Amino acid sequence: MRITVLGAAGGAGQAITHELAARGHEVVAASRSAAARSWPSGVTARTLDLDDAAATTVACADADVVVMAAQVPYQRWYTELPGMVERAADAAAAAGARLVMVDNLYAYGSPGTPMTEATPEAATTRKGQLRASIARRLLERHAAGEVRVTIGRFADYYGPFDGNSLVNQLMLQPGVAGKRVRTFIADDQPHTFHYLPDVARGFATLVERPEADGRVWILPAAQACTQAALHDHLDAALVTPVRRGRVTRAMLWLIGLFNAQLREAREVVPQFDRPYTVDATAFEAAFGAVELTPHAEAVAETVAWLQDHAPTPA
Repeated sequence: MRITVLGAAGGAGQAITHELAARGHEVVAASRSAAARSWPSGVTARTLDLDDAAATTVACADADVVVMAAQVPYQRWYTELPGMVERAADAAAAAGARLVMVDNLYAYGSPGTPMTEATPEAATTRKGQLRASIARRLLERHAAGEVRVTIGRFADYYGPFDGNSLVNQLMLQPGVAGKRVRTFIADDQPHTFHYLPDVARGFATLVERPEADGRVWILPAAQACTQAALHDHLDAALVTPVRRGRVTRAMLWLIGLFNAQLREAREVVPQFDRPYTVDATAFEAAFGAVELTPHAEAVAETVAWLQDHAPTPA
């Protein structure tokens, strides 16, 4: 199968590209910095600006499936993300390819109960409403016969491949560097955390199974845990335990006065001050079980990857 992964240099994009290549697919890894990455056999890197509709169409021209994994920082979601997704869908339609959309759970808000595909998309935040509208538009295009669409959703993630996630940035990367690690808002609430290689296996399944088209799927993850438990796993993976701290609401508000990304992160506080978990029963019933990595093992693997890829001192 020929697959183009848009946004292949991001954390999820890299993980998905590696998994698809490992399954023997012919993959085009397309992004602004794809050529600077190291890719396994079977992957062709293509430099691509997703703001360029014509270039995006060319990058997807020979694909059987297009995976839309590109992301932008929070503060650019409103001005850039809808157009970027539309261009990806247009390119898939022009190629006669399926579009598999990499999405998150923001559309559901923070109900405090396990989220399923039947959970109402009742987000009250701008980001959640934007995500819901993007998904709704894609499914409308699918229903109209314009392009075949599958949407996969997952929660906060961590893992290798330079994952630009909250857990990586606040816990794992500082921990490996011997710096203070921090939880976000609350460390005692059960939370679904997806491990990137598990995410990649889930999306590879959606890529390979066209019967997934026309709906949203929540990807399976290891059992929900607290941020404190992730810290314990981090301590176990390191030679020397690290100091702990916490990003409080007050700190987030203050730092957000000067940092646009953290200012936008104020909206996601309700995802961390209460239970935030998923139920992926529908996915598993349709496609079978996905190999899932226990958090202790996943944290240890991520630590090892970060240590192996640490910047060389000048």
